[in-house]
Amino acid sequence: MTDPHPWRRYVALGDSFTEGIGDPEPESPGGYRGWADRVAEVLAAEAGDDFAYANLAIRGRLMQGILNEQVEPALALQPDLISISAGGNDIIRPGTDPDDIASRMDAGIARLRSDNATVVLFTGTDVAFSPVFRGIRGKVAIYNENLRTIATKYDCIVADQWGLSSIQDARMWSPDRLHLNPLGHHEVARLVLDALHVDNGLRPNLPEPLSASTWRHARSEDLVWARTHFVPWVVRRITRRSSGDGIQAKRPDAGPMHPTAHLPDPGATA
Repeated sequence: MTDPHPWRRYVALGDSFTEGIGDPEPESPGGYRGWADRVAEVLAAEAGDDFAYANLAIRGRLMQGILNEQVEPALALQPDLISISAGGNDIIRPGTDPDDIASRMDAGIARLRSDNATVVLFTGTDVAFSPVFRGIRGKVAIYNENLRTIATKYDCIVADQWGLSSIQDARMWSPDRLHLNPLGHHEVARLVLDALHVDNGLRPNLPEPLSASTWRHARSEDLVWARTHFVPWVVRRITRRSSGDGIQAKRPDAGPMHPTAHLPDPGATA
């Protein structure tokens, strides 16, 4: 028999990745489930009514917005487990400096660790597989090394997405090529639980090799993606708008977490 996990109040901070965008679930708060909800479901299954969960993440948030808007409310909830994924929206913007982004994360982690909660950090995904983002691969790698240094400095746990080969596959991503789909969120939930050394019934769900695609079909998909997702993203950048404008945190208060029982997890134990 394994030892029970020690955490009773989990708060998740971040942007669309932590909010769960790409993993739609109408019966979940905000209409999205995501990896953080999936992790909370597993933790709650063991801890029962003693476990509470809050998710303060809001899509489109940059590093400074996350630090300004989410850190103090998170600490006010008195968590003993915190996850934070921040900086991704900064990294993809042209001209941003991964060292500067990391220095701000350093200050945020110092504050989050001030009450001795366990803090989980995320490295960025290895985007070599992505035609859209492989050009910033070096920038992501530099940021990741900074994050590993921060994790060592403040004794944080690292959820290493860079080494998570299962999500380096287009079928783990939603049509916008920016957010994980339900399969991808499932894999990240497994990654986090493994980093926390929490036993769980979520099984690996590695995809089969991708089927071959003709050049013409690939270019057609690129054109659809550019029209549907990339152009609106550029327009928001130019007009200084965010996909998170007017959006509130989906779980602003720490409360009981119940599994989304009607939804079978991909690859979950039957």
